[in-house]
Amino acid sequence: MAIQFSVAVRNARLDAIETAIGASAIMRIRTGAAPASCATADSGTVLATLNLPSDWMGNAASGSKSMSGTWQDSSADASGTAGHFRIYDSSGTTCHMQGTVTATGGGGDLQVDNVNFATGQQFTVTSFTLTDGNA
Repeated sequence: MAIQFSVAVRNARLDAIETAIGASAIMRIRTGAAPASCATADSGTVLATLNLPSDWMGNAASGSKSMSGTWQDSSADASGTAGHFRIYDSSGTTCHMQGTVTATGGGGDLQVDNVNFATGQQFTVTSFTLTDGNA
């Protein structure tokens, strides 16, 4: 039998992620595939840099946690196709989370309204949810 956790434990683990990263998290959307781990050097071209809202994730409930507030950039940094994202603490140097990027409905870890970025283009993150395992 696999280890199972209560919903309360799963929620606490999810809420701990936002606490560990901090209130002034920075997200960068990049081209190409994500590196092997957060400890691996950045890869791809930075297409956009977002300062996430101070309370960037809602409280965990039922074993999942979703983005809070509006995650939007009024002016993309570069042109290219979004492939992955990385979330850093407020220093912008320590990666704590990374994942795939797809268009809305594409099933990526992070979904945006358009994965084909053009320099200066506005874009919006439409979906980002963390789900804890071991239910």
